[in-house]
Amino acid sequence: QVQLVESGGGLVQAGGSLRLSCAASGLLFSGYAKGWFRQAPGKEREFVAAFSRYNMHTYYADSVKGRFTISRDNAKNTVYLQMNSLNSADTAVYYCAARVGSGSIYSKSEYDYWGQGTQVTVSS
Repeated sequence: QVQLVESGGGLVQAGGSLRLSCAASGLLFSGYAKGWFRQAPGKEREFVAAFSRYNMHTYYADSVKGRFTISRDNAKNTVYLQMNSLNSADTAVYYCAARVGSGSIYSKSEYDYWGQGTQVTVSS
């Protein structure tokens, strides 16, 4: 049974930083494309960052480029999202996701597995 478990969310002041973690069980992360999405209240779930399968490439939404960094620890089967210079627009529930297929890495419909989400709240 595949499980993705996020952690590291919380309340932070604008300009601050957080690091999210996503630990996988039931699958070997390196063989999957995996990444982060987020969903703010009343909005669609949107792409944030991802690794392609076998970690060949990284992808970022324009809104987080230069502020967020996706990384992984293959030995721990874990993916991270380092978030710096946070602002109120980053407030959302952040979800980890993984997929096997080869469709658009930016599309949430292409992902097969999802975590339960972790809340990030940025206060101004």
